[in-house]
Amino acid sequence: MTNRPIAALLGLAMLVSPVVAQETATPSFALELNALQSTETGCRVSFLATNQLGGQLDRAAVELALFDTGGAIDRIVTLDFKNLSNGKTKVLQFQLTGLQCDSLGRVLVNDISACEGEITPPTICLDALKTSTRLDIVFGV
Repeated sequence: MTNRPIAALLGLAMLVSPVVAQETATPSFALELNALQSTETGCRVSFLATNQLGGQLDRAAVELALFDTGGAIDRIVTLDFKNLSNGKTKVLQFQLTGLQCDSLGRVLVNDISACEGEITPPTICLDALKTSTRLDIVFGV
């Protein structure tokens, strides 16, 4: 003898109960070009850097090509973002001597020159790079 009401309730409970999907976080190394500030000696550039690579970054250095508003390369610089804890966002400011903020038209990530820490492979910093900007300046790879 089967207990049909219990079986029906169990079947209904399976239909109504929420299905919990296990989400896998996609690794990312996010850089946001956040602000420019003119100074007496040049331009202070502010970035937000977020490490979502799954491990501590002991050192991350980014080689950037800076273009003027006419599209010509002004200079290539390497900025050291130092250590970045996993899951943390960090504000970093860099003083670029001799650069006029209002002449900056584009920032290109030319390369990742250092990607060291508890992450593998070391190329993941470039492979998982996500760029964004809050300014009217093109920022990308």
